[in-house]
Amino acid sequence: MSRFFLRWFINAVALYAAVAFVPGIHVQSSNWVSILILALIFGLLNAFLRPLLKFLTCPLIILTLGLFTLLINTLLFWLAGVLGSTFHAGFTVDGFLPALLGGIVVSVVSVVLTTVFKEDTRKK
Repeated sequence: MSRFFLRWFINAVALYAAVAFVPGIHVQSSNWVSILILALIFGLLNAFLRPLLKFLTCPLIILTLGLFTLLINTLLFWLAGVLGSTFHAGFTVDGFLPALLGGIVVSVVSVVLTTVFKEDTRKK
């Protein structure tokens, strides 16, 4: 259960970084409760929809040497914002480039934080 909360926290920080640093992403509500709701939606999309999208687009991922996963990240980032706006916790994206940059920021921050927290749990 603690792994779920750790993943939720990492997603929240990554989404906050994307909203804060990428121009063209406008958040509806900037309090932490809305960021946590958005992180939960993003985590559920990544858990259930990402494997299906990767399976269906496997030939494209292989053909582009993995670069098509950036488009999957972009789609999931945009979809999390759209679904979050139904709960008044989402964000709007001005176009494809801010969504792509937001997906990249979320991915990079998530990888870095996962690496940092994974090392801490191994040392104990």
